[in-house]
Amino acid sequence: MRLSILALSLVCAFPVLRADEGMWTFDNVPTKKIQAKYGFEPDAAWLKRLQLATLRFPGGTGAFVSPEGLVITNHHVGRGAIAQVSSAKVDYIKDGFTAATREQEIKVPGLDLMMLVASENVTARVNGAVKAGTPEKDALKARQNELSTIKTEQEKATGLTCESVVLYQGGEYWIYQYKKFSDVRLVAAPELQVASFGGDADNYTYPRWNLDFALFRVYENGQPYQPKAYLPFASKDLRMGDLTLISGHPGTTSRKETLAQMLFAKEVYIPFRLRSMERQKAALLTFAATSEEARRISADAIYGIDNGHKRFSGQLAGLMKPQSLVQVRERELALQAAVAQDPQLKERAGQSWDRVAQAVERQKALLQEYFCIDARGSALLGHALTLVRLADEEAKPSDQRLSEFTEGNLKATKGRLTNPRPIQKPLDAARLAAGLREALDLLGKDHPFVKAMLDGKSPEEVAKAAVEGTQLHDPAFRKQVMEGAKITDPMLALARKLDPLQRAIRKQWEEQVQSVLSEHGGRIADARFKAFGKSQYPDATFTLRLSYGPVATYDTGSATKAQPFTTFLGLFDRHLGWGGNAAAAEEGAWTLPQRWLDRKDRLDLATPFNFIYACDTVGGNSGSPVVNKAGEFVGINFDSVYEGQGGYYVYDDATKRAVAADARAILETLRKIMDAPHLVKELGAK
Repeated sequence: MRLSILALSLVCAFPVLRADEGMWTFDNVPTKKIQAKYGFEPDAAWLKRLQLATLRFPGGTGAFVSPEGLVITNHHVGRGAIAQVSSAKVDYIKDGFTAATREQEIKVPGLDLMMLVASENVTARVNGAVKAGTPEKDALKARQNELSTIKTEQEKATGLTCESVVLYQGGEYWIYQYKKFSDVRLVAAPELQVASFGGDADNYTYPRWNLDFALFRVYENGQPYQPKAYLPFASKDLRMGDLTLISGHPGTTSRKETLAQMLFAKEVYIPFRLRSMERQKAALLTFAATSEEARRISADAIYGIDNGHKRFSGQLAGLMKPQSLVQVRERELALQAAVAQDPQLKERAGQSWDRVAQAVERQKALLQEYFCIDARGSALLGHALTLVRLADEEAKPSDQRLSEFTEGNLKATKGRLTNPRPIQKPLDAARLAAGLREALDLLGKDHPFVKAMLDGKSPEEVAKAAVEGTQLHDPAFRKQVMEGAKITDPMLALARKLDPLQRAIRKQWEEQVQSVLSEHGGRIADARFKAFGKSQYPDATFTLRLSYGPVATYDTGSATKAQPFTTFLGLFDRHLGWGGNAAAAEEGAWTLPQRWLDRKDRLDLATPFNFIYACDTVGGNSGSPVVNKAGEFVGINFDSVYEGQGGYYVYDDATKRAVAADARAILETLRKIMDAPHLVKELGAK
């Protein structure tokens, strides 16, 4: 009876989810809702094929699109890898690349792709490791240790790479099992100027003209990998109103957080992050101006900052809308009232909102120190800190170690140390100097961290000496240190100063913030489960999800609507409208590579280029395959609109729109611009 009362009391405050809202885990796809609205119900086999065809890239998503291991992702997701195999003499970012043969495909050292094979709900076992009355700080550690133990068991049993996953703010715990691919080779990529046409000015807008794709190939045992599932390019044209489905790895959302947490994001956290990004960008622009090579190696980092700044700005704009937090408050009050009606729920979760609010106050107090007392954006200092801690942590029982050094996580931690992806020392020095300068400005010259790290010197002096003197950019050297070699290195010396200070602030954060949010977020989630079961989706956690919705128009807020599709004709129109390649405005954001102008007459200018659609996506969905009902590839997600960034916190079906590069544009470009008819054939197109 209590459960029925709870559900009824919430129905007004928590209306049934709009059909197109949600980033659904593959174990809980709302197939009946999809059927009710679109007349299509994906079955278990359909979903499994999409799951196995979808890959996780570092920071994004990709998919198998041929039986010979060909993988598609966004150019901006693969940009770091493309830059890695480029050089000052051969710049594949600027000039593009096409491998005419398999032998010309370029291996990218250290690039690992992950395919989700299976998942297991281990909530009962994890929560069973916490005895009644256990303090919150000890409960967090107990759950972490149990997850680590389960990971170790499953990795030994399966030979796969396993990761622990926390869903519903601690309401569920899972282990995801992945097959890892480590032999990944660059196959083709267009020029940056086409992949990112319009630059930052057009980012998060629509209409768009971005050919944001790149092709890689997975190899296994020296041969192209033959996947069990791949997504053939569509045989039927996509049209306005057609249902699309997208699988990918959305990074992080906060829709299930409390009002106190969202107010913290609005008033403190997001403004703080925006200011920090502005500092970072200014420092990197100064570095980039020192030489052409500095400009080349810093371009990806600057792009990332620009993209993040605009995304955070959009999130803040969404939270500033009065109706957004009113909606959150109404739902929270309704859930609290319903919990108060159930004695068992009241005992368990009645005080949880107050405990979360108290933790948020500690977040405010600790934010600057927690943010600043770390490796300060330096990959080299990050490696050094891990190496300094490794021997000490391994000497402890697993359940007493820092979480990344427990038996279940140690293999992954060591794998990051030996990853051969190169580190650009000049760029790392610029980032470290900027990070130390920020800490000096925010914490003050008398703060223990600042005094220990700078020792009376300037941030620039400390960064230069540590980076120029270190050998930690060499994976073989890191391996020697990891295996116990006694080596003197200035970056290791800097890490030894950082270690006790970072441990202290981390302990405060875990005990006063993270443990409380974990415990009471889980209790609030339990109350929701009592009301709705699993009819609601969890916040995004960079784990595989499915979203769905139609190709749709978009109300830009002006007197008209944006068209669902753009075309090659529109690309050239926008180029010419900004003055062509002679234009200097916006640093040439709307210029085109010369071969695109030379080969314009070859193109069918009516071919769709980008399209906009109403799927629920966020960062991490970059590179996600967009498919039709037949499970065929119709496009690749690369962006969403600025007004929809508030969806990281509060979903709004009027503004949540995603943007994709059309499969037809990719094929037209491979055929007529990139000299890749062999790839068109491999993709199954004529």
